[in-house]
Amino acid sequence: MSFEQFSLSKEILSELVKKGFETPTPIQQEAIPIVMQGKDVMGLAQTGTGKTAAFVLPILHNIALTKVKGRVRALIIAPTRELVEQINDVIIDFGKKIGISSMVIYGGVGYAKQELQLRNGVDIIVACPGRLLDHLEARKVDLSLLDTLVLDEADHMFDMGFLPTIRKILKYASHRKQTLLFSATMPSDIQSLASETLRNPVKIAIKVNEKLSTIKHAMYPVPQHLKTGLLFELIKHTDTKSILIFTRTKHRAKDLDKKLQAKGYKATSLQGNLSQNRRQEALEGFRKGTYQIMVATDIAARGIDVSLVSHVINYDIPSTPEAYTHRIGRTGRAERTGDAFTFISEEDSVMVKQIERKLGETIERIRLETFNYKEIKHVTDAPVVHRPFKKPGFRGHRKSDNSK
Repeated sequence: MSFEQFSLSKEILSELVKKGFETPTPIQQEAIPIVMQGKDVMGLAQTGTGKTAAFVLPILHNIALTKVKGRVRALIIAPTRELVEQINDVIIDFGKKIGISSMVIYGGVGYAKQELQLRNGVDIIVACPGRLLDHLEARKVDLSLLDTLVLDEADHMFDMGFLPTIRKILKYASHRKQTLLFSATMPSDIQSLASETLRNPVKIAIKVNEKLSTIKHAMYPVPQHLKTGLLFELIKHTDTKSILIFTRTKHRAKDLDKKLQAKGYKATSLQGNLSQNRRQEALEGFRKGTYQIMVATDIAARGIDVSLVSHVINYDIPSTPEAYTHRIGRTGRAERTGDAFTFISEEDSVMVKQIERKLGETIERIRLETFNYKEIKHVTDAPVVHRPFKKPGFRGHRKSDNSK
């Protein structure tokens, strides 16, 4: 199947060819024609499956057909600033040739610039819930001609406590013609929101395991106080393209970033204490290869669109199996392969079992013979492999990248 079969505008098709996108991903194959028809969609899909383009391309096409100058025609809501910027980048890439304007709205920056953009008129808004509600309550945003509302990463917005805010925003968007809801998981609260919000939706589900099969998992039993030493040893003996390291707290992310830099690594961090400009600089530097290693908290798990992350390392185990899925989803993207390493300590045994249950397999435990563990108690009854660590080399990847 090719993108030409969707009958998208020639400008959009031209940009797809220019960027080397030839074959739509499964979520794009299913969602694009449905969205073009104006139907509601409830989509179950992970970040990294090409979901962003699955709703952005048909929205741009539809707006271009009946453009009303300076009026908001589409509103896309996402949980993090990084994801908002990522979605807006896709809109800019494909919308500039057809004259469609967009803007981002999120907290952590001043109101004045956002208010000026709103007064000047814009076709698409991509926003985080909190700041968007501020503008709506101040009557700075007019949604009376809204065609499409997108709730992206709905489960993550629920985890962050945004569900009451979303419900308030929905009242301001009551005149919308189409609603698209995308989520990686469908807990009961999200299902309730979907039943309240969507009208006869088309349900699309892209199996998570199909994407996770491109990722090799491994766990490294290690006491808390030896994690940093093991990390340095693991990086030293691993052939990597780029590494994304997840920590539980922003303070630990900042501290680990400093230690990596002191060792001579090109490293940066992405965590809540940074200004928006610093966060964007770190993310862009990691994307372009200026930094080989990024240390991040979970704010980055759903907002990083970097095609060639070869390794994800969970320095701290995530708090839920779903968070594990989102973290490791930063590698093995767009049919490439990748590695996900997780450091586990004795107190992590319950979460380890939950993660393995979600994956449907026992994850291999590895003990590096080149590292001095001193005395260590293994976390679970699963067998531990004692072996020298061989450099696996970065696995090949396909030319085409439909990850956006």
